[in-house]
Amino acid sequence: MAGNDPDFPSSRLQAVFKRPFAEQVAFFRGKLGNLIPTERWTDVWKSQHDTGFMVAGAMKADLLADLAAAVDRIEAEGKSIDAFRKDFDAIVERHGWAYRGERNWRTRVIYATNASTSYAAGRLAQLREGNFRFWIYRHSDSVLHPRPLHLAWDGLTLPADDPFWKTHAPPNGWGCRCYLLGARSEAGAGRLGGDPDKPVDPSWNEIDPKTGEPVGIDKGWGYMPGETVVDTVRQMARKIEKLPALLGARLGGDISRHIAGGFRSWLDEVRTGRRHDSALVGTLHRYDVAELIVRGYSPESAEILVKPGLILGPKAKRHADAGDALSDSQWDTLPERLLDPIAVLFDRKNGSLIYVLPGEDRAPQLAIRTDVQFKKPKTTSNLIVSAYRPKMDDLRQRIARGDLELLRGKIE
Repeated sequence: MAGNDPDFPSSRLQAVFKRPFAEQVAFFRGKLGNLIPTERWTDVWKSQHDTGFMVAGAMKADLLADLAAAVDRIEAEGKSIDAFRKDFDAIVERHGWAYRGERNWRTRVIYATNASTSYAAGRLAQLREGNFRFWIYRHSDSVLHPRPLHLAWDGLTLPADDPFWKTHAPPNGWGCRCYLLGARSEAGAGRLGGDPDKPVDPSWNEIDPKTGEPVGIDKGWGYMPGETVVDTVRQMARKIEKLPALLGARLGGDISRHIAGGFRSWLDEVRTGRRHDSALVGTLHRYDVAELIVRGYSPESAEILVKPGLILGPKAKRHADAGDALSDSQWDTLPERLLDPIAVLFDRKNGSLIYVLPGEDRAPQLAIRTDVQFKKPKTTSNLIVSAYRPKMDDLRQRIARGDLELLRGKIE
């Protein structure tokens, strides 16, 4: 939370630190081995920030190390700006640091700048990992006071290798909260708010003499954060994702939002018979992992996978014939729905988790079996084994019989 600071960007940037994801954490951890003393913020320029950590005016090595540790905590643990400010105050007192600027402004700049650049670098690693053909610029600045050009770029959809992204991949300035999404097709881009027909202004790379950057971009921000360390970030993220399920669930809390576009592209290919592999749709919540552990189940990971057979297969046909199959729109928005289930239940007979999700009519229900063994590739994961829209009375009866135990939420 931003406390009483009215100027702090209160929506997506804070959510970044509340739900750090593996690539974001990996990017920042990669900088901790190179702490750079500086007098001015311009002493470290553009992509040099990919491999080094600095705070303008922090010249002493021990001061810089303490500041880096404080930022690492907010990166890895999702701490609020209020928590960071407490650490900051203690560090300033310990080192007697006479920093420039007012305290709330200074802490806000450190917090928000590290949030936006680590988020962008992590997203870049994910976009490259997923081989998304198209990238989509999404505007996310102030609704009341948007930057006109940033707003004009909203929905711009270009190939991943278009030179536009070299200088215009967000963030594009101090406090900029714009971000990128990825799509494998123009149709997929459209579903994510992209406009493949939107033209790029021919003057997009015209330089502003005041900033030395393309018009609309702040001084020092005309670069692609994380570009020089993409492979390193991806390798480190894989190690982070192999952490035990409880930690994986916490770090993976943002996965559903980030994989939504890729999941929808996978669905498109499944429906046309071009994909036969499983897909990541989200992660177990840490509360649910803890409940499983208490009941004697210790899943190896937090990830939730789904196989094509539930979309096109005998099970899907049976539910379609019975009139209780998930609709296309419910499948398309499954990653988002997983973030906020109506209820989560434990199946005492087989140890599965039952997720009851928001729905327009009868709520979708997913049965998730933990630690399912996959042959190709040889791995263990949590798998959705059934997906349909039951009658709520049926769930209530199973709860009354003792077959299901309500872990959280409620069945109306």
